[in-house]
Amino acid sequence: MISLGRRSVALLAAASLLLGGCASEGGGGDTGKAASKTIEWWHIQNIEPMLPVWQAMATEYQKAHPGITIKVTPLENEAYKAKLTTLTQSGSIPDIFNTWGGGVLQQQIEAGLAKDITADIAPWADTLTPASVQPYQFDGKTYAVPFDVGMVGFWYNKALFAKAGVSEPPTTWTGFLDTVKKLKAAGITPIALGGKDKWPGHYYWAYLAMRVAGLPALKQAGADATFTAPEFVQAGERLKELVDLDPFQKGFLGAGYGTPDGQAALMGSGKAAMELMGQWAPTVQRDSSGTPDGIGDDLAFFPFPAVEGGKGDATDAFGGGGGFAVGKDAPPEAIDFLKFISNLDNQRRAVATGAFLPVVKGAEDAIKDAKLASVSATLGKAAGFQLYLDQAYAPAVGQQVNDSVAELIAGTLGAKEVTEAITETAKNE
Repeated sequence: MISLGRRSVALLAAASLLLGGCASEGGGGDTGKAASKTIEWWHIQNIEPMLPVWQAMATEYQKAHPGITIKVTPLENEAYKAKLTTLTQSGSIPDIFNTWGGGVLQQQIEAGLAKDITADIAPWADTLTPASVQPYQFDGKTYAVPFDVGMVGFWYNKALFAKAGVSEPPTTWTGFLDTVKKLKAAGITPIALGGKDKWPGHYYWAYLAMRVAGLPALKQAGADATFTAPEFVQAGERLKELVDLDPFQKGFLGAGYGTPDGQAALMGSGKAAMELMGQWAPTVQRDSSGTPDGIGDDLAFFPFPAVEGGKGDATDAFGGGGGFAVGKDAPPEAIDFLKFISNLDNQRRAVATGAFLPVVKGAEDAIKDAKLASVSATLGKAAGFQLYLDQAYAPAVGQQVNDSVAELIAGTLGAKEVTEAITETAKNE
């Protein structure tokens, strides 16, 4: 769990409010003569396939609960961030709003804008997968209900691996470096990277920090604003081992992630053997490269390798997802609505669109894509879960992680200097 450290949190809404004011057990019955209420719901699924699905669920809930209106506001991702920031600065917040957890949600909690819903969801919290809830937990309390979860791992081209004589994906860091060497020897670009965008590069340092230092160390570093432990320096040194092999495509420092000549396009057109990316990678590879199905059945997934001698669990996953937080003045029916959209049948409806991976236990059977099923199965075995570092920490600290790791990959910053730069920013937050 993420810790709030020495800063206080406003604890809001006791469970008695939900029990006394909510007229159903999660959207199953008619509320009869319930008082008229409007619930403001902001989300970022503003296009197909989830836009109509969310709207349909809101309509169904309203029909089952006369007097309750779900006012849905779908927004594009960046527009949503800007609009919510403006609103929160005025001390206001929607009843239900999209969150990625981490540092931004932490700031909303400290401002007294997000409700502690631990007791409210306790009767059904065990239906949610533990990894999906972790980004929204602080000091043992839960502040959002997840609707999607995913993880970062290596997407690889099986045909290019075979051409280089690599029969199985590597499971250790040493084995991974050997795979890179074999691919280069075969004249194949081992890894595609969008260096210009910076955030794809931070995945490498983050995973190496997880494997070398372990999840507790990363969480403690955030709480203490100190990232200079030897294990974090070692993470940078391991990344430098990879960089020294010159594994990325020519011009990677100026390449974007989703541009026609960027990271995803290289994978989608079969010009690179691997990329470290989240569960959305196959779709972006296809769209960026302009090919009907990317590299099709040649594309497969494997988790980030273990680092020999590291303290981290080799199954720990790095990634994120989406959740819905509850505003400070939201009525109990807002949480009842979240229970409704989180029931098993509705989760299956969402997962079946291909837009989300399941956060409700038992919904895995709704995954139609074999590649996404592979990601979900790997995530299901995770002992721990770490949110993207540029979201887990305060925004300025997350940006410094991205910037410093980008400099390490570019060869302008050393492993120790990376940890010092991140620490300096964290101390000044």
